[in-house]
Amino acid sequence: MGKLDSRVAIVTGAGQGIGRAIAEKLATEGATVIVTDVNEATATETAEAIGDGAIGIRTDVTSPESVNAMVGQVRAQFGRIDVLVNNAGWDKVGPFVDSDPADWDRIVQINLYGVLNTSKAVLPVMAQQGSGSVVNLASDAGRVGSSGEAVYSAAKGGVIAFTKATAREMARSRVNVNCLCPGPTDTALFASVGGDDPKLREALTKAIPFRRLGQPADLANAVAFFASDEASYITGQTVSVSGGLTMS
Repeated sequence: MGKLDSRVAIVTGAGQGIGRAIAEKLATEGATVIVTDVNEATATETAEAIGDGAIGIRTDVTSPESVNAMVGQVRAQFGRIDVLVNNAGWDKVGPFVDSDPADWDRIVQINLYGVLNTSKAVLPVMAQQGSGSVVNLASDAGRVGSSGEAVYSAAKGGVIAFTKATAREMARSRVNVNCLCPGPTDTALFASVGGDDPKLREALTKAIPFRRLGQPADLANAVAFFASDEASYITGQTVSVSGGLTMS
């Protein structure tokens, strides 16, 4: 028996990295997973690799039309939505004073509006059911700031605040909403924003009390807990999964 038997779970940005690990973990706990990604090929490939009834759907979280079409397909096929994991994210690193406002738009659209769009589509479904669990992935950048990631920090701080507000609004419907903040995690996205620099990796590893970077599975395990009945009395909380790099 898995913690998520017979649950229907949507994971955004699940074609690779942390999102893929989350999708795989939820499936091993018994969930039917809808793998969404703006990259249709990776979404489909991940769903096929997971099996167990998982399906891949191309979804652009910045587009309400794309999100609504995906949610409509899930409702038509499965009749319910029990878990929403807002994982899709993107960043471009550099000093704020040198940044391009066009990049601000893309960062805010994906990291903040993406969560608004999926929540707008899914929360009414969960309210109607009288049950559901939302796990939003923010970042420690949204809690303590991060040099070179000012706009990303702002967007992720917005996700943290939005989590608390929607947790308050959805509590009467028995829907819980929580937020996880990854610390530095060993993914392709992390490598693309400088994480492949051996000096940076070494400095981060020394700064993290557990003396290692996060692995996607570390986040996936925490998501599976928050998505399960074990966390049914926990809502509006923000938890860092960072090896102790940040403590609250």
